[in-house]
Amino acid sequence: MVDVIPAPGNSYWNEAGYASLDAETKLAARPGTEGVARWLRATVGAATGLPLAEGSGADNSSANSIVLSIEPGLPPEGYRIVVDGYAHRIEGGSAAGVFWGAQTFRQLLGPDAFRRAPVRPDQGWELPLVTIEDSPRFRWRGLMLDVARHFLPKEGVLRYLDLMAAHKLNVFHFHLTDDQGWRVEIKRYPKLTEVGSWRARTKFGHRASPLWEEKPHGGYYTQDDIREIVAYAAERHIAVVPEIDIPGHSQAAIAAYPELGNTDVIDTTTLSVWDNWGISPNVLAPTDNTLRFYEGVFEELLDLFPAGAAEFPAFPAFSTFIHVGGDECLKDQWKRSPTARARIEELGLADEDELQSWFIGHFAKWLSARGRRLIGWDEILEGGLPEGAAVSSWRGYAGGVAAARAGHDVVMCPEQQVYLDHRQAAGEDEPVPIGYVRTLEDVYRFEPVPPELDEERARHVLGAQANVWTEATEDHARVDYQTFPRLAAFAEVAWSRLPAPEARDFAGFERRMAAHYRRLDALGVGYRPPGGPRPWQRRPGVLGRPLDGPPPNR
Repeated sequence: MVDVIPAPGNSYWNEAGYASLDAETKLAARPGTEGVARWLRATVGAATGLPLAEGSGADNSSANSIVLSIEPGLPPEGYRIVVDGYAHRIEGGSAAGVFWGAQTFRQLLGPDAFRRAPVRPDQGWELPLVTIEDSPRFRWRGLMLDVARHFLPKEGVLRYLDLMAAHKLNVFHFHLTDDQGWRVEIKRYPKLTEVGSWRARTKFGHRASPLWEEKPHGGYYTQDDIREIVAYAAERHIAVVPEIDIPGHSQAAIAAYPELGNTDVIDTTTLSVWDNWGISPNVLAPTDNTLRFYEGVFEELLDLFPAGAAEFPAFPAFSTFIHVGGDECLKDQWKRSPTARARIEELGLADEDELQSWFIGHFAKWLSARGRRLIGWDEILEGGLPEGAAVSSWRGYAGGVAAARAGHDVVMCPEQQVYLDHRQAAGEDEPVPIGYVRTLEDVYRFEPVPPELDEERARHVLGAQANVWTEATEDHARVDYQTFPRLAAFAEVAWSRLPAPEARDFAGFERRMAAHYRRLDALGVGYRPPGGPRPWQRRPGVLGRPLDGPPPNR
């Protein structure tokens, strides 16, 4: 009925017609909703030019007012919007619910409500006379952004938090470290950023490409930058889950501190931050020194990413999680390392898979003792899953199914469905085509809960996450192109209670997207148009993975 994305659970007309907002419209915030009121004035107020002066929350009878309130009878993230000739009410089961209601309220005002300033001084602002009642299907509605391969400055991260909020996504998975760069300041280990945050050159395109960008690339977030990002996210009811990748994908850290590597196998002092894509063979040594080093890293990280505990009551759900990677750890150096073999024998382990499990298990216990939960890619299942750990299931559904059946929580993010760096069409004009072809419709038909799970085990599926890796997306324009409009389809899958994939009304979604493209235009998002890339969005001559080849490694 209304062109809202994600689709609301229930909406109906109260009567035909519209209600108006004008310079006299008041905005009243009942207790607990003050933050949402600030957000509305800063966004909708700026776009409309309306002052939205403070009003009284005691009276719902004034037709020219907006009243925000928390209604305990609603689900925690649920909301209700009522526009019926009386006060325009935005109600939620919590402050988060009111905030998601405010996002829908903004959509009802039209695409110009997504601008930063009025475009026409005499523009009128109208709301349809509707009631909308809504709540999310999944608790975890995530976006992972890789800033290690190509650094995204702080302003770009803040922009993506706003774009997430506009789509009712509530978990930002912040991929901060990898072989190609270390992006967070750790004060006790300054060389992580002095050395590890930049590389001398960069492969341009997929790793099969012969092209190089022959200039240094780098950047990192200071600790105050991180605090700002986390606070900005919390104001938008988004939890930030940082990822520090261990024990693989760690060449940048080893380049900064060579003693972290397998020094009995290679000369780690010759390593630099990696300038290519793929999986580096240089992994962390399974030594006490390495454990102590990363304990120091995580100690600072816990301070930068506070959990939603009593001392931080405003921080949203899932802020207790710390992601440790755990994926694609090549074990060739461990197999050749006398130190690693001695550690296996000392611990009574069977092989290198169990050694990785021991490594991850150490940090699972370390984090648990500090009130946090470890989450890692599904490789952490190999050799045994640490108690209390959660799994990001990226290599299809199998890892998530195995973890849920073992009683572990799961976030479904299979590369075959929701890796947004993968190509959006099979045409030759797609820039740096890699991975599977996944169209807007393919993402819309993604189903996060595997059919193999019974009702009890399905409860372990916390939700879903779309992942944006940046090997072949070198700046914010390329990230926009790969992410949108597919993130809108993903957001609807994660929020709305859709029917089975084959029964979903994609034609109806496309009709609503016609309105949503105008919102994205107002927000300045460089999305892929339905008809294919614009000339400046193409990358002629920059190689990707051939269409008939296997998908790339993560």
